[in-house]
Amino acid sequence: MTEPRTIPLPDGRRLSDDEALQAARDFHALMQRRRTVRDFDARSVPREVIEACIGVAGTAPSGANQQPWHFVAVSDPQVKRRIREAAEAEEREFYERRAPDEWLQALEPIGTDWRKPFLETAPWLIAIFVRKWGRDAAGGKVKHYYPAESVGIATGILITALHTAGLATLTHTPSPMGFLNEILGRPADSERPFLLLVVGHPAEGARVPSIERKPIEAISSWI
Repeated sequence: MTEPRTIPLPDGRRLSDDEALQAARDFHALMQRRRTVRDFDARSVPREVIEACIGVAGTAPSGANQQPWHFVAVSDPQVKRRIREAAEAEEREFYERRAPDEWLQALEPIGTDWRKPFLETAPWLIAIFVRKWGRDAAGGKVKHYYPAESVGIATGILITALHTAGLATLTHTPSPMGFLNEILGRPADSERPFLLLVVGHPAEGARVPSIERKPIEAISSWI
């Protein structure tokens, strides 16, 4: 077996217990302000900001460090319109015919329906794909391990980076999403859409559902 190549840990900083607690509390306060937004401002967001945030997502851990993700950032109005039309067709079919009553009841407090104008209004859409397999240096097929879990972690980091940059997001998951492969030119044999992230500034006067997040006691156990 080949000996793994290693380097010194890049971040050698050490925080005191008090510093660690304060850093965690500060970050929690920042993320408590994160909310899913459906009313977006059309004003532009520089590509460099989106690129930097995708770069942050690319630091996520992944199975065997295979990094099985691909991000397609879309700002072209015509492409966004095609995505909206395809997504609304799937969503209308879902809401009117396929959705179980329990799911529709769960969505009632959120106030969503098949109409998705934000897919055109927001300046950026980021389509996130799971790469089921890749190629090695010789062109051979390489299976990816835990690709969905890895992409899920990367997506969470991307949402966090975008929020830290002062941007609002919405996670959109039309089902099925195969139209994204066709519209965005991604190979359907090796990649599948994971979700569509809507990104931009919230509209002036934007409102969000009145919700509560579960307290720490409800989401954790200590042994």
